[in-house]
Amino acid sequence: MLSRLITAAGRRALIIGAVALAATIAGAALKFSGAGDILVFAVTAVALASLASVVGEATDQLGTRMSPGATGVVQSALGNLPELFISIFALKAGLVVVVQTALIGSILANSLLVLGAAFVVGGLKHGTQTFGTSAVRMTAMLLVLSVASMAIPTLATAPGAPDFGHAKFLSVVTAVVLLLVFAGSIPLSIKGSIGPKHEREAEAERKEHTPGEPHWSLAASLIVLGLAGLAAALVSDWFVAALTPSMARLGLSEEFVGLVIVAVAGNAVENVVGITAAARNQGDLAVSLILNSSLQVALLLVPVLVLLSLVLGGPILTLVVSPLLMAALALAAILAALIIFDGESTYVEGMALIGLYIIIAASVWYGRPVGG
Repeated sequence: MLSRLITAAGRRALIIGAVALAATIAGAALKFSGAGDILVFAVTAVALASLASVVGEATDQLGTRMSPGATGVVQSALGNLPELFISIFALKAGLVVVVQTALIGSILANSLLVLGAAFVVGGLKHGTQTFGTSAVRMTAMLLVLSVASMAIPTLATAPGAPDFGHAKFLSVVTAVVLLLVFAGSIPLSIKGSIGPKHEREAEAERKEHTPGEPHWSLAASLIVLGLAGLAAALVSDWFVAALTPSMARLGLSEEFVGLVIVAVAGNAVENVVGITAAARNQGDLAVSLILNSSLQVALLLVPVLVLLSLVLGGPILTLVVSPLLMAALALAAILAALIIFDGESTYVEGMALIGLYIIIAASVWYGRPVGG
């Protein structure tokens, strides 16, 4: 089985798998040897980023045995496992602000940083890139609508607003609605009405004809996915345990750690495939993969965590966040949608998206440090 798995894996998957294994072992050794919290924090962050990519690769391999629409559903369910585990352990540790900002940061990182990087790479290599399938536009519109829904609890529970003091109730109602929207999108996803159907098929066909990179067997895909998921759960626990003391020693705020560090560690590496697609001049595929990652967080991960927080025994996760973060989230979704509906992108637009992400990250750098 091992030799078959090695033969079936591509070079990129092998490298990332080796990094994930090495970082996980190193993280375990440091954790149980009593090493400094900052070192454990840094190593486990690398492990989580690489494990996220391994989970994504295994999920993609499972998709080669399913329809394109079913592949999108599987990616929605499994693609955010590392982020889910980090958030669960962080909620149990009482780090609600970290979880809130990490969820928002995940959407921002995908919609601004990764999408911008894809536009820069694709634009510099191929010039103006075009995309315009109805599936891509539908994804962008759903992202705007889901972000608008997430904004309501913040606006409606502000002092003087009609629902002031009822953040928990309104957040739960919003979470249930978002999950219902996600459930309603599944039949369309399976039929291919939502999601980059023809692009996924083209990518699958490309993989089929790439010499030396046959598809993984079903057993190999499941084994890798299971092992990566288990490792992500363990490493997430170590990561969160080292998180609070590391923030205090480095003087970092919860907002910056959640918005940037945790968000990037959880999913940015996984979206290298979107940037790679842009480099191949596959505009629709690149945009679909990147925006679908944001949409999965908004429609699935966020509401699941809100509901899970009710039974975890720690503080309740609500959707009430600072006006700055909510404005940043709304701007990111709207800007991404405007670019998508325009039907083309340039490297300058990519630079602007990355610049906006840097400005937003800088805006939370001077938040109140933990212990400060």
